[in-house]
Amino acid sequence: QVQLVESGGGLVQPGGSLRLSCSASGSDFTFHFMGWYRQAPGKEREQVATIIDNNTDGTYYADSVKGRFTISRDSAKNTVSLQMNSLKPDDTAVYYCNGGGLGYDYWGQGTQVTVSS
Repeated sequence: QVQLVESGGGLVQPGGSLRLSCSASGSDFTFHFMGWYRQAPGKEREQVATIIDNNTDGTYYADSVKGRFTISRDSAKNTVSLQMNSLKPDDTAVYYCNGGGLGYDYWGQGTQVTVSS
């Protein structure tokens, strides 16, 4: 059974940084894409960043995080990370790891990120 497990969430002050990591287990294949979504209270889940294979040219960032967040992955290990800098209170949300390809899609349980003074 494929599982995605996130780590690295927590409480940080505005302007601070956090690094989220996600590791996949139970798969003998490499995800075509891996990425991060987030969901704030009362809001819909939104895509934050996605990377295709190991190609940094094949990345997507939400406009709200461009220039502040950086996604990276190790396809061989099926891991993906999200470096979050210059965090704002609006970044407060549960962050979910996502991995998949043609015809399949997996999600982690989520990790809470709270940006507050």
